[in-house]
Amino acid sequence: MAGHSKWANIQHRKGRQDAARSKLFSKFSKEITVAAKMGDPDPDKNPRLRLAIKEAKSQSMPKDNIERAIKKAVGGEGEAYEEIRYEGYGPNGVAVIVETMTDNRNRTASNVRSLFTKHGGNLGETGSVGFMFDRKGEISYPASVGDADTVMMAAIEAGAEDVESTEEGHVIWCADTDLNEVSTALESELGESDSTKLVWKPQTTTELGLEDMQKLMKLLDALEDDDDVQRVTSNFEASDEVMEQL
Repeated sequence: MAGHSKWANIQHRKGRQDAARSKLFSKFSKEITVAAKMGDPDPDKNPRLRLAIKEAKSQSMPKDNIERAIKKAVGGEGEAYEEIRYEGYGPNGVAVIVETMTDNRNRTASNVRSLFTKHGGNLGETGSVGFMFDRKGEISYPASVGDADTVMMAAIEAGAEDVESTEEGHVIWCADTDLNEVSTALESELGESDSTKLVWKPQTTTELGLEDMQKLMKLLDALEDDDDVQRVTSNFEASDEVMEQL
C-alpha cells in the first residue's frame, strides 16, 4: 500500500478556503444542478448527484443551498453547461489539469489560456498531461474511525484498491467507476466519510522548492478563482517546511 501523498495539499489549502467559501458554494451549486439535470433529481437514484451533494456537505454547504440547486434543475432553470478539461504545464514543468463547467466555451478557453501565460505556464492540447494521471475515486476518513488495520480490512471488503493511513487520517482509493459502490459499502462499516470525490491522481510528482512553489501557487489560485473552473489538480510535491512557508 502506498505512502502519504503530499500532492493532495493542492486540494486542502485551508488558508484561503474560508475567504473563497461563497465561490466554492457557487461551484458546488453548479455541479449539483448539472448532475440533477443529467439524471434523476433523487440522489438515491443518481450516483453523480449523490457524490456532488456529499462533497458539498463535507465543505459545510448549507442544506438550503443544496436544495435550491436541485430545484433549479427540476424547474428547468440555469444555463446549459458543458464540461471541458484543459491541460498544461505550470512553472518548472509541473503538470496541471483544469476542469471547467461553462456556458461559453470561447470565454473559458481564452481565460484559461491567458492565466497560464500570465503566470509562467503553458496551456497544452487535450491529453498533453492527462497520461501522467489516473482517474480515481478518493474517500477520506478521520483518524478517529479506527486504526490502519481496521480501515484496511473495511476497504478490502468494500472493493477498494489502496489505502493510505497517516496520523491525520485515512485516504481510500478505488476505481473511478466503483466510487459510488465502494463509498456506500464503507459508510455501512465506518460511517460518514469526510470527503468522497473523483480526482486525478498523479502517477509521478515533481518536487518544488519555495520559490517555484510560490510561482505555481499564483497560477493555481488564479485558475481556481475563475468562475468557470470547477477544480484544479497538479502533480507538484513539496516538503512540509515549504508548505508551511507559503
